[in-house]
Amino acid sequence: MTANKLRNFLLPIVMTGMIASCNNDQKQVADKDSVTVTDSTTAIKPEKNTTVKNILFFGTSLTAGLGVDPDQAYPALIQHKIDSLALPYKVINAGLSGETSAAGKSRIDWLLKQQVDIFVLELGANDGLRGLPVKETAANIQAVIDRVRNKYPKAKLLLSGMQMPPSMGEKYTSDFKNMFPALAKKNNMTFIPFLLNGVGGVPKLNQKDGIHPTPEGHKILAENVWQKLVGDL
Repeated sequence: MTANKLRNFLLPIVMTGMIASCNNDQKQVADKDSVTVTDSTTAIKPEKNTTVKNILFFGTSLTAGLGVDPDQAYPALIQHKIDSLALPYKVINAGLSGETSAAGKSRIDWLLKQQVDIFVLELGANDGLRGLPVKETAANIQAVIDRVRNKYPKAKLLLSGMQMPPSMGEKYTSDFKNMFPALAKKNNMTFIPFLLNGVGGVPKLNQKDGIHPTPEGHKILAENVWQKLVGDL
């Protein structure tokens, strides 16, 4: 057989083998890609019937995040934590700078127009700084708690404790501090002993006013709250 005839004889066989090989390789790549995409989609795809629940943070400038970007305030940091764990919860930050317990009592009904599944209450600090009577503050906070519970009896409630500086006087600071655990116990609420634990009185974790946390301080506040909140999720 001549060289030309041999080449003409073998060429179709070689080409057929190459085409088959390419087809197999392409099929393997396609199969591999298909598996990867399917696995990834399955991992991040939420359940169709999952209901997203609301966590309402209600409080003062500490909750609002005065002096820091909204995304740096501790409620937003908790939302990041929730998202990283793919939990079906939405954080609503209803903090308001300058809020007193009396103002909070007046404002709460409007906020309860939306569904509340978990309620985190941080209120009273501005009352304390103004030296308002502890009994008056306690009555206002109780009124807020009552309205939340009456509207959403199945909601889980958390209360953040607060403390005043010694300059407010020994009796006042003691009565003020003890008000929060008493309210939490009375209302069967999850209690966060001191929102500013690890931050209050630490200059580098507070802004120039010495009261409002820096972004780093808010990270600690978020952890203080998360340690108690996670048990109610």
